[in-house]
Amino acid sequence: MSGGKKASPDVSFDAMAPIAPERALVPSVMQVNERRVRAGFWPKIARVAAKIPFARDALAVWYCARDDDTPLAAKGMMFAALAYFVMPVDAVPDFIAGLGYTDDAAVFTALLAIIGKNLKPQHRAAARRDIERLRGDD
Repeated sequence: MSGGKKASPDVSFDAMAPIAPERALVPSVMQVNERRVRAGFWPKIARVAAKIPFARDALAVWYCARDDDTPLAAKGMMFAALAYFVMPVDAVPDFIAGLGYTDDAAVFTALLAIIGKNLKPQHRAAARRDIERLRGDD
């Protein structure tokens, strides 16, 4: 950076760094998580929808996080969970057969226990429609 100034830790956020839950509601971290999710969610969910049992929940969270009526704190937590899902590096690598998505499932289970009341029927309906399309259940 110019002038010898260091960027604040919230702004100089490594795009591939693990998501720190205690920072999920820091505005700059929320922005990074949202960018990660916007870039990576659909390619990943399209690739794995038939393989993971929590795909419908992930889609419902996606729609809820993008809803203007969802409270900001809930959005921050949702984008953090979705960013963890799309990141190529996580606690249990996704390519490990049988175990790869257990950490992601645990993140969504915890998230839904905390902020699940924010998911509205329209979020769940959109998720149901998309999961049927992605799994070829039309």
